[in-house]
Amino acid sequence: MTYRVCFVCTGNICRSPMAEHVFRRYVEDAGLGDAVEIDSAGTGGWHEGEPADPRTVSVLDAHGYTSAHTARRFRASWFPALDLVVALDEGHLGELRALARTPAEAARTHLLRSYDPAAGDLDVPDPYYGGRQDFEQCLEMVEAASDGLLTAIRRELENRTP
Repeated sequence: MTYRVCFVCTGNICRSPMAEHVFRRYVEDAGLGDAVEIDSAGTGGWHEGEPADPRTVSVLDAHGYTSAHTARRFRASWFPALDLVVALDEGHLGELRALARTPAEAARTHLLRSYDPAAGDLDVPDPYYGGRQDFEQCLEMVEAASDGLLTAIRRELENRTP
């Protein structure tokens, strides 16, 4: 049974596609590519159908990650098919939990940086209005949380009954 994860930010062109591509690599490198499906979306639909921000693509490409992406908006109807919804900041977390139709759906929504034991502030700041360094910092935060997230998902997969 496939474990499904969706990363969510505001417009699905900066942080969440970055998290999607980075985490996909972590999952593939761990040999779990067939067991974990990774996607991303935005809380708003402003950029639906657009590719990722060129600065996101540039940073991903520079670090050897894939970057093909088409933005879309998160829908409450997706919750039943998802095992984990990963918000990039507190605002997204609140919006997603408000969209959840059941307590169980809300409980499957977590902040990405909650998986990074060294993180102080759990928000990944939006790099959209910044420069390249802001996108690099975003990548660092995503990478730092990805090990812990992978460990948590691996544990979930091990606990599932075959």
